[in-house]
Amino acid sequence: MFRRIPHQRYFAILGGLFAVVFTLSAIHPHHPADWFLENALVVFAVAALLAVRRRLPFSRISYTLIFLFLCLHELGAHYTYAEVPYDDWFRALSGRSFNSLFGWERNHFDRLVHFSYGLLLAYPIREVFLRVANARGFWGYFLPLDLTMSSSMLFELIEWGAAEFFGGELGQAYLGTQGDIWDAHKDMALASVGALVAMLITAALNHRLQHDFAREWIESLRVKHAAPLGEDEIARLRSIPR
Repeated sequence: MFRRIPHQRYFAILGGLFAVVFTLSAIHPHHPADWFLENALVVFAVAALLAVRRRLPFSRISYTLIFLFLCLHELGAHYTYAEVPYDDWFRALSGRSFNSLFGWERNHFDRLVHFSYGLLLAYPIREVFLRVANARGFWGYFLPLDLTMSSSMLFELIEWGAAEFFGGELGQAYLGTQGDIWDAHKDMALASVGALVAMLITAALNHRLQHDFAREWIESLRVKHAAPLGEDEIARLRSIPR
């Protein structure tokens, strides 16, 4: 059933569902200015997916993973990440505090989303590396992990810059450190762990299903060009007639 839905139709279905989620998130957000700030990158990401949907359609799995991450983000944007009342929801269902089960004192929804960033988006990133850069073997797993880690670091810098620029309540709401001086480090670490888990799962599945898995890894690590580059390559390029 899942495979019978054409990619473009599946994209349209998830796009329609996300439009509903996005609209609900926009209805009376707890911090309207923060909601707009949180969704700036979402608008850019959705526009990029729309722009490449015909030339580079993603797999249904990747579209689903992206959709799930964006839904989590919209939940955080509606309440602000530091105020998502998951503990109240859990207490209403079970009569106990979720945070008390683990001895937590802060709201950890932001930690979940940073972990999910790696866990849910590393696979779509892998698709791009495989289909555009023709990454194979080791590089088909390392490069998605590497880009997830570096983009997570870049986002922390964007958060810092936005907090400095806007300042005050909006800056604090967007930054969402909740008094933890190591907040950015923990967020980057969780995104990295999430991506590592995603790539380990992908590698395990491919090891089971791909008959040339080991040979592809060995070939990907083989030296393709024995001659050094750097100054030698510069000299070679300068010697080529224009």
